[in-house]
Amino acid sequence: MPSPSRLLALVALLVSANAIIPPGHQGLPHQTPDNITHPTTDNSAIVQAANQVDQKQAAPADAPPNVDVPPTSVTAIDGTITNTTIADVSASNSTFRRELGRRRNIGRFGKRQSGFEKVFDGLPAGQHDASIEGTAYLTYTVVNNATYNVKACTDWCTTVKGCVFVNLYYEFNNQLLDFVFSEKSNLKCAAYGDVHAAAEKLNFGGQQSYDQVGNETVPLTYITQSSGWALQGYVTDTPDGYDLVFGPTGGANNAPGYMGFAFLDQYDVDACAQLCNGRGADPNGGGCAYFNIWRAVVDGVPTTYTCSMYYLVADESTAVNYGQGSLVVTLSRGYARKTVLPDGGFEGYTACDDFCFTTSYSNWIGVSPAPADFDATFFFFPPYAHSGHGSALLGSAFDDDSLAGTIKPAQPLKTDAGAAYVVQCFMSSAFSGPAEEASAKVDIMWNGERVGGVSGFSEYTFVEAPVVATGSDLLSFVGGSAPAWTFIDDCKVYKA
Repeated sequence: MPSPSRLLALVALLVSANAIIPPGHQGLPHQTPDNITHPTTDNSAIVQAANQVDQKQAAPADAPPNVDVPPTSVTAIDGTITNTTIADVSASNSTFRRELGRRRNIGRFGKRQSGFEKVFDGLPAGQHDASIEGTAYLTYTVVNNATYNVKACTDWCTTVKGCVFVNLYYEFNNQLLDFVFSEKSNLKCAAYGDVHAAAEKLNFGGQQSYDQVGNETVPLTYITQSSGWALQGYVTDTPDGYDLVFGPTGGANNAPGYMGFAFLDQYDVDACAQLCNGRGADPNGGGCAYFNIWRAVVDGVPTTYTCSMYYLVADESTAVNYGQGSLVVTLSRGYARKTVLPDGGFEGYTACDDFCFTTSYSNWIGVSPAPADFDATFFFFPPYAHSGHGSALLGSAFDDDSLAGTIKPAQPLKTDAGAAYVVQCFMSSAFSGPAEEASAKVDIMWNGERVGGVSGFSEYTFVEAPVVATGSDLLSFVGGSAPAWTFIDDCKVYKA
């Protein structure tokens, strides 16, 4: 039988073996997160959906002129064909309410830069012709039909948001144009948000507009002198809260961090930005940080407008998908979401190349309640980070006390007063294991008010909180109670 001294030594050894080595002494987490494999763009799903969707439309024969341009709609989402609004898609994916109903004054395909040029002529007056049946139809008007009034049509286009192309033609045997609508003109001017070619003149009329009277033959509608006119130059504005990364080019991104795609019925960068803002978070990668918008041309004809979303920011080096089969990528642009939080991944702390930590550095400040210290620290140590090498820790780094610490950016955040933002972070309260971390708690504070947070044991988990800016905002994270430590990493503050 072992002696009492040996038993005491054995107990001490067991206690020592099971003791938690705190982060300040380079202890290892209770469980090391699995390596993350970032998914890449699913090009085959995009091509398959592009061959199924039908977004082509002609100016209707039975609708009045000057109908308001409808908002951009979603015609497919992650391969499922649909017909819904941007706000509905974003709201269904989002975990909290956003200001999705508002539309910024961005425009769709572009804003006007110069005059118009002829794309194609109409057939001679005595021959039946056809009007455009194409993507990105907006609305139509009628112009004075005393002459073939091209200028009136193109001038009107400049008043229609997103108009870059018009199709001018006569439509005969339309009772509504001839007798019902107040303009009493059959010279139709149809506006589109994309440029179309003569090969897309597919609407030959053939509708019955006049009422049947007895056995008389009812004349059918027909079209003559259908010509097309396009803006000579236009640019696409950058959505609010984003930076243009590249484009336009003929290559779409094939990049990691892929979250999914949507088809839009118009080339609308603002709509794509709203989808990115409202996209549900990836559990490993977080919120949408980048989108790639491009036009799919199939057999030479514009077919749809793809909005691919990513949680990692890509660039032109991965824009290497030029199309597949008869599908060609055109007008590809990449946009990165701007965060107003400098160094939210704590990668700016580089005092070593292996293991070190500090209570403050140029971008962040850690605050401990007096007389304690090291209750809020910043680490250079990849095993503690969600990504990269940097992370922040709340709770005494050496397990000297159970007090809460505070971390905050070194400077107030520069925001747009009154605008909606979202704070996004990854937080891990798992270092000490489920039992010790059960009481872990962190509050996200915005100008001194709690707006969100986490509690209890968890591996790195995505956390977000909506806020409204004042123009110079104070962000802080408060919590930690060693050994219920919480690590924080990959924080961003985006416009919502």
